[in-house]
Amino acid sequence: LAVGEPAEEMYRIIKAVEPFMPEDKPRYLMGVGTPENILEAVRRGVDLFDCVMPTRNARHGHAFTWDGCRNLMNAKYTLDELPLDPTCDCPVCQNFSRAYLHHLFKSGEMLAMRLCVIHNIYFYNTLLERIRKALDEGCFEDFYRENTGKLGKRI
Repeated sequence: LAVGEPAEEMYRIIKAVEPFMPEDKPRYLMGVGTPENILEAVRRGVDLFDCVMPTRNARHGHAFTWDGCRNLMNAKYTLDELPLDPTCDCPVCQNFSRAYLHHLFKSGEMLAMRLCVIHNIYFYNTLLERIRKALDEGCFEDFYRENTGKLGKRI
């Protein structure tokens, strides 16, 4: 893979090479990706990832949440006093509203990017912690079904 292929092509190739990958060594997929890409890749046997998506997207006002991805540039957040993700316990969600973050982005404040990066990195860390826990407890398929479709939504 060269990064940038459609997701279905990536999944097809992972499926084709997975039987030939050693089971006793980490399986690495470079440049992936969205929360849904990560769920799909784990389901197909991948162990390790790296990606600029959580930080790059954050700098453009896109915040990943357990309900989907929020574009904080959208006018609907102008007066929204809710936290970025009410279920998240990161310092950003505990202290700042969607309206404040929207204001920072619209004002061109560097703090907007920093806060959104903090949240997205926290979200990705939590996502991977939950994936590991589901794998350890033997309930990854339930976790996968519960979150597939939801994490990829634009909200």
